[in-house]
Amino acid sequence: MWRLVFILFFPFTLTAQLKRYQFSENKMGSPFNIIFYHTDSLQAARCAQDCFFLVDSLNNIFSDYSLTSEVTKLSQQPLGKEIHVSPLLYQMIFQSKYAWRKSGKTFDITIGYLTQLWRKARSENRIPADAEIKKAKQWTGFKNISTDPFLKTVSLKQKILFDFGGIVKGYAAQKVIDYLKTKNITRALADAGGDIVMSDAPPEKNGWTVGINLPEQENDLWDKKLELKNCSVATSGDVYRYTIFNGKKYSHIIDPRTGYGVTSQRNVTVIAKDGATADWLATACSILPVKKALRLVKKENASLFIATKKNEKIIIYKSDNFDSYFQKKLP
Repeated sequence: MWRLVFILFFPFTLTAQLKRYQFSENKMGSPFNIIFYHTDSLQAARCAQDCFFLVDSLNNIFSDYSLTSEVTKLSQQPLGKEIHVSPLLYQMIFQSKYAWRKSGKTFDITIGYLTQLWRKARSENRIPADAEIKKAKQWTGFKNISTDPFLKTVSLKQKILFDFGGIVKGYAAQKVIDYLKTKNITRALADAGGDIVMSDAPPEKNGWTVGINLPEQENDLWDKKLELKNCSVATSGDVYRYTIFNGKKYSHIIDPRTGYGVTSQRNVTVIAKDGATADWLATACSILPVKKALRLVKKENASLFIATKKNEKIIIYKSDNFDSYFQKKLP
């Protein structure tokens, strides 16, 4: 899902040895930005190219827009047949099943039929009919997937279309940072359309500075900035993709339990240890009641910031540890 809702503030301070390099290409349906510090421009360019090749390889596995991706081909396999899948796909299915269970089924990669239904309805400036949603919901749920952890096989009990949009961008950003570390590039940030993963802080800085959008505001930021390193941050909201019908705003985020787009005016920011975890938690916490969302992130050792709009007023909810990530004011 395209959730480019962060405005990043990148330091331009250079040391005598390291220089700041920034590279950007459109990947996975949105701008994919990579920033890191290196001593050699040619090596930096080669590393960035390798990173974008890596993202392309992940897209070839997980894209539900591509007719030739691995997940699309998996959906076309005969029911009940055990299919050997790539290690990366199996890993993501395994992690997504964990997220589905822990999130109370609010995060679900099996909602592809619902996703396609809402995409079509948005293009026609309408919301799906109740009968359409009821039919699409029949093809969702991890109860319809069997996995073998030893053989790394997957079998489908009924028709399934996958939608990894709520986890794969954070996963891709994490893979980029992990790859850069193998090249001894340890001061880096990867931004996959708003799902951000970072390693060590830039030279002479305490962390990477990140701003948080407010509900339904593309440019307005919370007055405090985050200062982060060696973690990931993801946000989820309705700033960019939604449908308005009969005066009601439906987010692109679908509640798998109801089949409808979320209608709460809420912007969610999650800080977690890795990109995939931050991504799926941000999706789930956009759907769950606030108290349940706070309990979930606590169990996952993550941090949560929710900005919601009620009666034209912004109301803030935070996990107990969130304030520690805000940029410290100079005395």
